[in-house]
Amino acid sequence: MALLKLHKEAQRLEREAAGDRWQEWDLVWCTPDGNPIDAGDDWDDWKQLLQLAEIDKDARVHGARHMAATLLLEQGVDIRVIQAVLGHSQLTTTKRYTHITETLAIEAAGRTGRALWDD
Repeated sequence: MALLKLHKEAQRLEREAAGDRWQEWDLVWCTPDGNPIDAGDDWDDWKQLLQLAEIDKDARVHGARHMAATLLLEQGVDIRVIQAVLGHSQLTTTKRYTHITETLAIEAAGRTGRALWDD
């Protein structure tokens, strides 16, 4: 609630700054002049980020969330921390976002081997 209250105050300031240009749609998230956010804006921003990062692959935003979750898991980050980073309310959702990679499988096999054969 505290963050929403801060956002509401920031939006009030945007409304004042926009003056007569403000369009009241009664939205929580909107452009600085009160209009609905165009769904294509996020896509355009994402494409620009890919271009700046010199990534030629036509990667989807949603796929990047899966990749981020899996990379965090490979780094040994606790699944509950990954859940918080992704903003999931249910751990089961986060588990669907993480994928077992070859790196994780090799590490698991190595740990098992060390547990069985190392002193």
